[in-house]
Amino acid sequence: MDVRTVADLSPAERRAFFERDAGVDAVRDDVSEIVERVRVEGDVALREFSEEFDGVAVGNIDVTDDAERAHAELDDASDPVLDAVREATANIREFHERQRPEDWREEFGDRELGRRFRPLDRAGVYVPGGAAAYPSSALMGVIPATVAGVDHVSVATPPAEELNPVTLAAIHEAGADAVYQVGGAQAIAALAYGTETVTNAEKVVGPGNKWVTAAKAVVQGDVEIDFLAGPSEVLVLADETADPDLVAADLVAQAEHDPNASVVAVTSDAALAEAVAEAVDEQAADRDREETIRAALDNDASGVLHARSMPEAVLFAEEYAAEHLSIVADDDEALLDRITNAGSVFLGPYSPVAAGDYATGTNHVLPTNGGAKRYGGLSVDTFLRSTTVQRLDRDALDGLSDTITTLAEAEGLEAHAESVRKRFE
Repeated sequence: MDVRTVADLSPAERRAFFERDAGVDAVRDDVSEIVERVRVEGDVALREFSEEFDGVAVGNIDVTDDAERAHAELDDASDPVLDAVREATANIREFHERQRPEDWREEFGDRELGRRFRPLDRAGVYVPGGAAAYPSSALMGVIPATVAGVDHVSVATPPAEELNPVTLAAIHEAGADAVYQVGGAQAIAALAYGTETVTNAEKVVGPGNKWVTAAKAVVQGDVEIDFLAGPSEVLVLADETADPDLVAADLVAQAEHDPNASVVAVTSDAALAEAVAEAVDEQAADRDREETIRAALDNDASGVLHARSMPEAVLFAEEYAAEHLSIVADDDEALLDRITNAGSVFLGPYSPVAAGDYATGTNHVLPTNGGAKRYGGLSVDTFLRSTTVQRLDRDALDGLSDTITTLAEAEGLEAHAESVRKRFE
């Protein structure tokens, strides 16, 4: 990776960093056709698309029993992977339990007002995978829904000749009620509209490729979604005290997700910038996913940047609005105080992004493409509805009656005003 200077970036280079493209628009028309076929044809379309896109002839779409068996088999074998899943589950559940809001009712003068929270009835979670193992995504999607109290949590994960037992076991450990082997845009459509086998959801969440993201965009409105997420991204904000090898390790780790991943380091120290660039190239060599890593490092939205000062570096980070923001600096708390736009923040040299990906307890389903400027990541709130409550006695309504009737008549809503006057006749 070459070091570039923030102040010298061209308009095109800045756009590459700040207007990261998830590739959704390019596939949206094709995805719309897939979604419509699933909506109309149900299971028939799911089986056809599984064979066409995944190369798998699906028998049973519902594999809930398979998930339970996979969990039991790993448990019987005392598999250490299941132990890791259980520890991660406990941490994720503990953190998300802290997010549960409490109903409240208070007196505001002579008015009794309050707010209460109720879970959705049905939620759908997409878990990438198939033959690959993404147990962490299962935990991150299902656990907040169960903590929120959702009555029925469905999971869709891509089909395979043999579904990955660790992913299935994690789905079961997290507490999902139903598991379906269906992937891609067709999975999102099935969760949104339901089929003969798949239970429809009121909200569909979870990460995925551009086909999954485009499908969420298409079904949005007919069903709620979490947000539209693109390829993964990290920005490391570092000062001269940072270890270049550790900064490089986080960049390389994020780069192995996807050729379109965006990995950035910004520092005010020129020597550190050069050392990070050199360390990235060294650490990328001979990795299992080196081809993917190299492609991400060559991405126009990736780079090592030298800022003239830490305030300039912070301004860049704020505009970038990273999915994952790592701050490795002598006074990281002071820098954090100046940051508003970030999906999840990792403070200090011993808080790698991978820790949040798997085990600290925070959620790794986070906004990308600058979405952190507008919303946060997946949480218990994602699966809750709020309702306001009010109670007025006669004196309280009498005290508000002039305000209500005046505003109602100003809006030409005479019956609204009369609904108040009737109570005092």
